[in-house]
Amino acid sequence: MNRVRRRAARRRRLRFEGWIAGLGTSSGTRVVLGHWQQSPFGAFSDVMLERVDGERILLAPTRKTADFIGATYVFDTVRVVPVRVGVMDHTWSVTAGSLELRFLPGRRGLPGLLLRAVPGPLARSPAWSALTDVPARLLLPGVRTRGSARAGRREWYGARDLRPIRLVSGIFEGVGLGVTAPVEPPVRFGFGSVPRKPALTRVTTTVDLGPE
Repeated sequence: MNRVRRRAARRRRLRFEGWIAGLGTSSGTRVVLGHWQQSPFGAFSDVMLERVDGERILLAPTRKTADFIGATYVFDTVRVVPVRVGVMDHTWSVTAGSLELRFLPGRRGLPGLLLRAVPGPLARSPAWSALTDVPARLLLPGVRTRGSARAGRREWYGARDLRPIRLVSGIFEGVGLGVTAPVEPPVRFGFGSVPRKPALTRVTTTVDLGPE
């Protein structure tokens, strides 16, 4: 009986493998890009924006991904739009509805090198994410590697690489976003924010949907 229950619990956990880019702009708009190469929904990308006035916007490529993300995080506006991400000559290009964004990651520092040394199976483990939560909060204020989401869901983030973002340019709804700036104030989509200094993080996200 206990084995059956454990299997049921595992079936309720969803895993997402990919990259999260968190960046601020001098216009006050903060942007979080999720670029998921493997997920229960296949490969896809989504964008979360928070305007300077506090409005939180989700740009998702399908109704299914929009419903899932909207049930996990908090938004004031949800839009289903094509989301395309490309990487050429190390520069990332993002198009999502009326958003056009480009950013250039820099060379990884010591934190990125240390994260790359963590074995993949360990980094994907929720237990490891729980263990690293306190150090992450101390080193990167606002960042959490575990926490509670909406609808009784729980999440764990296992970082596997970290690179600074040096250059940003973009337009949203016809207005320029300005240049790179700290992610300040922290974004308020979920239980934690992204690093204050704009960064590109390779991450494994595990979402526990809770009891059926």
